[in-house]
Amino acid sequence: MDGLLGLLKVKVRRGINLAIRDAVTSDPYVVVSMGRQKLKTHVVPDNCNPVWNDEITLSVKDLTLPVKLTVYDKDTFSIDDKMGEAVVDISDYIECLRMKLENIPDGTVVHKVQPDRKNCLSEESSIVWNKGKMTQDMYLRLRNVECGELEIGIEWVEVPGCQGVM
Repeated sequence: MDGLLGLLKVKVRRGINLAIRDAVTSDPYVVVSMGRQKLKTHVVPDNCNPVWNDEITLSVKDLTLPVKLTVYDKDTFSIDDKMGEAVVDISDYIECLRMKLENIPDGTVVHKVQPDRKNCLSEESSIVWNKGKMTQDMYLRLRNVECGELEIGIEWVEVPGCQGVM
């Protein structure tokens, strides 16, 4: 499996109050990257509060790599404009996975992550046990831009034959 530890599903749900990069609006999409992988959501035309609900699946080979999300405005005749970025450190989430919890009630909050200067969280984020899986939903404040947030969620997917998060 070439060093694969597992998969990380990143659910890019929506953008909130994104920056205007065209005359009165923007045509945003999000590039999700981890290491050398880069995948992107679809473009939502003419919308500074887009709803993507796109699921991006990343192959994880290094648990120390952050997930980077960069928002762009799609332009037809020129290079796409950058609309901010956010970085997600998955170390707290990985620590919760390593607990190997089982048979606990759905909705149990396993850990809370506080916003600070190092992460892009705009509010507290909970790592929650749901339907046999550990999930984390978060609101991320975009950096290097005048305004905007992203709502995302992450979920680990075990791959048979891979070493996992040990």
